[in-house]
Order: sequence, then C-alpha cells, then structure tokens
Amino acid sequence: MESVRGCCATRVCGAGVASLGVFCPGFRAGRPPRLSGAMWRRCLRLQDSGRRLRDQAMGGLTARMGPGPGPTTQPLARAYAPLTERKRFYQNVSITQGEGGFEINLDHRKLKTPQAKLFTVPSEALAIAVATEWDSQQDTIKFYTMHLTTLCNTSLDNPMQRNREQLIRAAVKFLDTDTICYRVEEPETLVELQKNEWDPVIEWAEKRYDVQIGSSTSIMGPSIPAKTREVLASHLASYNMWALQGPDLACVPAGIEFVATQLKSMVLTLGLIDLHLTVEQAVLLSRLEEEYQIQKWGNIEWAHDYELHELRARTAAGTLFIHLCSESTTVKHKLLQE
Repeated sequence: MESVRGCCATRVCGAGVASLGVFCPGFRAGRPPRLSGAMWRRCLRLQDSGRRLRDQAMGGLTARMGPGPGPTTQPLARAYAPLTERKRFYQNVSITQGEGGFEINLDHRKLKTPQAKLFTVPSEALAIAVATEWDSQQDTIKFYTMHLTTLCNTSLDNPMQRNREQLIRAAVKFLDTDTICYRVEEPETLVELQKNEWDPVIEWAEKRYDVQIGSSTSIMGPSIPAKTREVLASHLASYNMWALQGPDLACVPAGIEFVATQLKSMVLTLGLIDLHLTVEQAVLLSRLEEEYQIQKWGNIEWAHDYELHELRARTAAGTLFIHLCSESTTVKHKLLQE
C-alpha cells in the first residue's frame, strides 16, 4: 500500500473511508484529507493497475514438475491460480542443456510450467539464476519470492496469448499514466521536490531517444506526441527477443511491462534498463510522493518497509530478466584442481 495513495486513493477506492484513520492522522483528528487532482489521478491509475493485474495471469509461480499428468484441460485462469507455499520435495537442483535451451532439474525431474510445457530458457546465465531461486528455498517453497521463475513461466506459456506487437503497445501505453509525468500543484515543497528529482530523468529520456514527453498538473496528464510513441515502440522492438515454444514470443517486452507495472512509469523503466538509474534510484523516484508523506506523517514499519523491500526485489528481478534475455551471455566454468 502507498502512503498518499494508500491514505487516499487506495482506501477510497478499495477498503472504504473507515480505514483512513489508520494511515492519516489528520483524518483521526476530524480533518478529512483533501483529495487533490493528483490524488484522484493516483486513484484512477490504481484502479487501472488493478484491472491489469486482474486480467494478467500472475500465477506463473505455480510451475509443475514432470513427469506428471499431461497438459491440463482446466481454464487458463484456474491453471494460473497463485500457489503461495508448499513443502520442499526435492534435494538437488541442476541445469542441463537440451535442444531448445537450458533446462532446470529438481532431483531427476524436469521443471515444467503451469501449462505443463518443458521449462526451457535460452541463456545459461538465466538458467543459473532460476536454479538459484529454487535451490535457495528452505523447508518451505515460497513461490511469491521466485520472481524470475514467474517471468519465465509467463513468457513460455504466454497465458494471455499476446504477440510481440501487443506486448510492445501495452508497455508504451504506460506513458499515458506515467508517475513522473503527473505533477501536483501544492504543497510548494512537494512541487519543488518533484521538479528537482523528476525533471532530470525526463530530460535525459527526451535527449536519449530524441522525443518529447513533458509533464502536466492536469488530471488528463501530458499530451504524448504520436512520434514519441512510435520512437519508443521502435526502440523496444530492437531488443533481441526470446522465441521459444511458438513463433515470435517476446519475453523482453513482457519483462519491460512487468518492471513498468512495478514502477508505474515507462520513463523510469527505460532509465533502469538503459543503466542510467540503479534499482534503488528508480524505486525511490517511483515512491517520491509516498516518501514525502512518510517524512511528514511517519513510517508504518510493517506496511511501508515490507512494500519497499518487495518493490525493490520485483524491480531488480525484472531488470535482471530483461538483460539476461536480451544479451548473449556465456558462463565460463573453471576446473578446480586439488
């Protein structure tokens, strides 16, 4: 949950006004928080994100291990129902190279996706990263911590049946609700903070891609030129794509969409994958309003701290996924002689 967004947008849209007092001291004191235009924009964006998450199959965590039953006949949404935890059932994790790429083995069983496809990735480095996720699990497998496995499952199964062009359009659409393009008109301290922290990133993106983005205090947001969308779409299409289990399955745009969903910003996502920003910087910039409110009202450790660490983990995993999918990587093995 987000403090300004959690205090106003999330609570008004979701849990109801009764919960506001927990997060907003002003409300407890009998002063209902005033919803500014920026806050309503956050509310609308949260609602849009909620629909996107609802429509997206997020249960890529529920990978199945073979050998086992054949492909399931149940609906995709049910097949991708999130599985949070289960008892660890394997001892060793290993990697083998097959005809289609690198495979993950749990003991002597091949890892499979929720749709019972063989879990195969094109990069040995990515396979090692996924294997590390499985090997690091203790007595209980916590699927919600395995973000790389989730992204690979989604790319292999493509549960929404979207092609490369559709994924790219979905990623570019984040410009319409980009966090750093929406500005508040008050208070003055927050206005100045947004200008000092967000403007340099927008200026970098405009110069880097030779486009116009801008910012706005209007509830409708900035008017993004069609040329800007075309240029950025062309840039995303230039990445090397991972084509497995079917024609033109684009995992890099899927990874970019995943990161943009976390940061609520296409501009920050571009800065991150272009190595202009670190994960910590991108996350902090995406939470600028929230951090401002935390400084003003205080931090709720069990809520804000957890959200921050989870956001960093997801953003870092998505960024690593993009680079390991789009770059040609090899792993050199050393012979250790006693």
